[in-house]
Amino acid sequence: MSARILVAGATGAVGKPLVFLLAAQGYEVWGTTRFSDKARTIEDAGASAIVVDVFDAAALERALTSVRPETIVHQLTDLPAGLDPTRMAEAVPRNARIRTEGTRNLVAAALAAGTRRLISQSIAWRAQGVTAEGVQALERLTLESPPLEGIVLRYGRLYGPGTGREAGGGEMPLHVDAAASAALLAIEKGRAGMIYNIVESDAAAASDKARRELGWDPCFRLH
Repeated sequence: MSARILVAGATGAVGKPLVFLLAAQGYEVWGTTRFSDKARTIEDAGASAIVVDVFDAAALERALTSVRPETIVHQLTDLPAGLDPTRMAEAVPRNARIRTEGTRNLVAAALAAGTRRLISQSIAWRAQGVTAEGVQALERLTLESPPLEGIVLRYGRLYGPGTGREAGGGEMPLHVDAAASAALLAIEKGRAGMIYNIVESDAAAASDKARRELGWDPCFRLH
C-alpha cells in the first residue's frame, strides 16, 4: 500500500500498537511525539518520527505540509503514565485542552497539508465538565471541517499495556490492541461522517455498527 498515514500521538497506549499495525500493512507511516527521546520508539515500530507539540500551531503546520498525509489518526492525549489514578485530576484540564485547542490546530494543519481524512479518538461514556466540553469540541471539529472527511471512534475504558490495567472489567472495557485495530479498519472501511462505538459487549454502549461496517473484532490482540 502507498497511502500516507500520520498518527498524532504515536507513543501513547493506542498509538504504539497502531503504528505497528499500519507499518505491518505496508502503509507509509509517520508518528508524532512531543518528546525527542520517544522518537526511537516510533522508528522501531517501522514509522518515521516527527517531534512536534500540537500546541505549536506553526510548527505543526510545517510538519504536516512537509509530509502531506492522506489520512491523520488523532490519538493525542495528555494523561499520566499508566493512567495513574492519583494524578488523573490534574490531568483532566490538560487532556481537555488537547481535545479543544490541540484538535483545532491539528485540523488547521491538516487542511493546509491537503489531508483527505481525519479519524479521531473520542470516548464512549458520558463525560462532565471540561471533559465533556473537550469531547464535544473534538467531535465537532472532526466531523464539521470540510473538505476533511471526519470519522470519530468512541473508545471504551482502555486496558492493556500502558494503561495500568492488565485486565478488563467494569463498564465498557476495551483492550488497546482492539482499539488500534479499529483505527486501522476505519482507515480502510470507515464512512465519512460516521461515529463508531468501539467497546466490548456492554449494555451501556453498543458496538454493532463497528462490527458490521468495519468488521471490527473486540477480541483482536497483537500477540
